[in-house]
Amino acid sequence: MEKQCKMNGRLKDSLPSIPSDLLLNPFVHHLELTSTLDKIKTALLTVTFLPLRVLCIGLLLSLAWVLACVGLVGLDENDVRCKPLTGWRRALVRMLSWLGRSTYEVGGMHLKVIGQQASREEAPILVIAPHSTFMDAVIVYVTGFPSIISRRESGLSPFIGKLINYTQPVYVWRDDPTSRQKTIKEIVNRATSKLEWPQILIFPEGTCTNRKCLITFKLGAFYPGVPVQPVCIRYPNELDTVTWTWEGPGALKLLWLTLTRWNSICEIEFLPVYKPSEEEKNNPKLFANNVRNIMAKALQIPVSDYNYSDTLLIKKAVELNLPSASDLVKVQKLRHKIGLNCLELEVQQASKLLNKDLCSLEDFAKVLNVSAGNDAVQELFQLYVKNGVRIINIREYLLDSIIINMKSKTEEMARLAFEAVSSDPTRMSRDEAVQALKISLKMSEERADRIFDKIESVSKFNYDSFVKYAQNKEDLAKIFAGPKKDN
Repeated sequence: MEKQCKMNGRLKDSLPSIPSDLLLNPFVHHLELTSTLDKIKTALLTVTFLPLRVLCIGLLLSLAWVLACVGLVGLDENDVRCKPLTGWRRALVRMLSWLGRSTYEVGGMHLKVIGQQASREEAPILVIAPHSTFMDAVIVYVTGFPSIISRRESGLSPFIGKLINYTQPVYVWRDDPTSRQKTIKEIVNRATSKLEWPQILIFPEGTCTNRKCLITFKLGAFYPGVPVQPVCIRYPNELDTVTWTWEGPGALKLLWLTLTRWNSICEIEFLPVYKPSEEEKNNPKLFANNVRNIMAKALQIPVSDYNYSDTLLIKKAVELNLPSASDLVKVQKLRHKIGLNCLELEVQQASKLLNKDLCSLEDFAKVLNVSAGNDAVQELFQLYVKNGVRIINIREYLLDSIIINMKSKTEEMARLAFEAVSSDPTRMSRDEAVQALKISLKMSEERADRIFDKIESVSKFNYDSFVKYAQNKEDLAKIFAGPKKDN
């Protein structure tokens, strides 16, 4: 084992403390109507204002759709992508922008604009942050229909697709492995073109957060090396009914609660144009970080090393119906900070504990092969402490770590999951078996139950008996070495 897997790195006790940004979780938003008065107001407005507001919004959007259809008559996709709109088609943008803003205003959203938008000549790219809700789309109407970055599927929608196409967007083709490079190339071409293209509008965070911090900016807006105008969005409302994150209320609930408020405020601030230095032009990451710092200062919030890829981990956990899915990102970053790189060794060390489930901080540090005095280790341990008792269930940590490491071979992850959950490796209980199959193979509880019953009817359920069973199932045999047979 020592030859196959390097020992987890030992950290000196003198390493710096874990950064405060790790205490922030930008992917969680809690929203509940707690007071009786709020509930009564919401109920009354649901049966009075809500239908009227929905009707008005529907009429305004329908009119905008008709105008967009008229403006696109006679143009094919190639025309929209390859040259900017001109003449009367471009003149319709002002009316579309007015209609778009009006949908928010009749819905009770008061728009407050601070500062002045720069021209395309001054700043070909608008950088918008923080991105926290689908309602941020209002910035498209406030800024006069700039080109957006959009999934190709969105443009194919028979209704909203017309409005998206009128912005002459830069499309992202999710099924094209070279899409990222093509998107960056198109952004560079548009931003540096001598033609009168609209400004390009980009949300550099790439995903929605709760506005508690600015996460790492993606670099698409900064590759061209042209001046950008940072634009900050705020929603300074007593009750936050707009924030849409990975853990929190769904889109329909947020829309309902927003439309049943007397009014809401959206504040948009145009900051001064940022002109990159020669060093920043040659280093998009430096350019992005410096712009992010300026925006964070204006917003009076910290920056964080969370990034878009972290949401993919959250998505994986959400698919498994795991509670507190976004806490996995904290675990992932703390594991990286500590230098943990051998999950198999951790599982083996955990199996040596006298108590196979519960362990103290000192036992936890032994499992990780690091010092118990390290701040990051203590922070990681604290994530699993419940009710203030300084004892954790080591298996909860191991299962989270297995999910984080799912990039490894599925067969290996399945074996580690079985080892992590089983109190007796020779015979697993039903709950242990279901948990192992659910985590490692994303299997439904119903199917895991059926498999457990089939195996238990002929032998003890453990990892070896499951592999033998899996080798005779077409879908599972692709994962576990063995002959393929029909179900």
